[in-house]
Parts: sequence; structure tokens; C-alpha cells
Amino acid sequence: MNGIRGLLKRFWSRRQAEVQKKWKRTLPFGDYVVDRWEKARLLGFGEGASIYDSAIVMGDVQVGARTWIGPGVILDGSGGLAIGDYCSISAGVQIYTHDSVDWAVSGGQKEIVRQPTRIGSRCYLGPNVVVAKGVTIGDGCIIGANSLVLHDIPAGHKAYGTPCKVVGPVG
Repeated sequence: MNGIRGLLKRFWSRRQAEVQKKWKRTLPFGDYVVDRWEKARLLGFGEGASIYDSAIVMGDVQVGARTWIGPGVILDGSGGLAIGDYCSISAGVQIYTHDSVDWAVSGGQKEIVRQPTRIGSRCYLGPNVVVAKGVTIGDGCIIGANSLVLHDIPAGHKAYGTPCKVVGPVG
């Protein structure tokens, strides 16, 4: 195999073996090429933050220090999105700052609605959590896997479900 395809295949094979040996995982091709910490720096995220290459970032997204953003995440900052320090945003999480419901059902007669969304510091969002526009999740919260967060979650609480409901304090 010659040319660029051959070079890419050899590169991928070497990187796949390195990652498998070190972390016992396999990744999408882009995540073998892109350094997660460098991507976060290029996006202006806080010191030590990381974001997988397979994550999508749109609009005005601010991320604090040491926050980890996993694979397959969608960060919609079209209405302004802020995520604090020391957060863990698990695989498949989707955080929105807009919705097009009114626009769609009105046949384009109404505007797309945008509202800022905020995730505090020291928060854990489990896999496949969806956070709707305009929601604020306070500092130190845990949001369980597969939850649909439609309303604010007060600081220091754990919540889960579809729709997401507060179930008690963390700890």
C-alpha cells in the first residue's frame, strides 16, 4: 500500500497499538491524531481541560480548568454556554443553548429561541445526559446517565431521570 493511504494506515496502526497498550481502548481515527489538551487550549478552555476530537463545539463555549469532555459530546454555545472547573462531561452528553421547536411548528414564522446555559464547577454529567437551553446546574452536582435536564438543578444536589428530578444532596 503506497501513498497517503498507506502512510495513514501505518500511522493509525502504530497509534492504535500505543493507545491499546497504555489505556486498553480503541478510538475514532481523529482521536488518535488530535491531542485532547491541545484542542482544548486552541478553543480557549481553562488550564488542563481536555476535549475529545469527536466532540462538537458550536458558538460561544467557555470551559473552566481541568474539565474533561468525553467522546461524542455536543456543546451548543449558540446562546452562550459556560462550564466550570473540574467537571466531567461524559460520553454522548448534549448541552444546548437553543431550540427550534417554535420555528419548526410555525413553518419558520417564529424565531429560534436561544438562552444561555450554565454548568457549575465540580459537576459530573453521566453518559448521554441532555441539558436543555436556559438551564443552570449549580456547583458540585451529579446528573445521572440518560437524564433529560429541563429545569435548574441547585448546587450540591444529585438528580436523574427523564425528565430529570432532584433526588437529594450529594454525599
